[in-house]
Amino acid sequence: MGPQHANNQGNVHGGVIMKMVDEAGAIVAMPHAGTTVVTVAIDSMTFMEPILAGNLVLCKAELTHIGRMSMEVRVEVTAEHPFRGTSTRTNTAYVVYVALDSNRCPTIVPELIYETSEEQARQTYRQHQREQEATKAT
Repeated sequence: MGPQHANNQGNVHGGVIMKMVDEAGAIVAMPHAGTTVVTVAIDSMTFMEPILAGNLVLCKAELTHIGRMSMEVRVEVTAEHPFRGTSTRTNTAYVVYVALDSNRCPTIVPELIYETSEEQARQTYRQHQREQEATKAT
């Protein structure tokens, strides 16, 4: 991250990080959908630590849930000091995308097959969170 990404205190702007998260999530969602996707929601975005100008930023994204036409992607952001090699997890976000057909209308996406017990546990946890959020909204 360069000075153009940061405020006068040297902290990278949250919007810059959110843009990176959105792009990383879309890069994971598009191959699964086999088509273009659009962002419909950032379910949550937690800022745990600042990212400083000069840090390297890594985004690790994985599909966590598939709906009929939507996909949820978990994105973990890590800042790495370029000289020391130390890294810190700074953010975790859940982003929801909808797949679009050639007419830019929502289209059905393939099922997600969970390959590990960790993936299955994460999916179960997120499903429980979504149910709790739906209950609060009513």
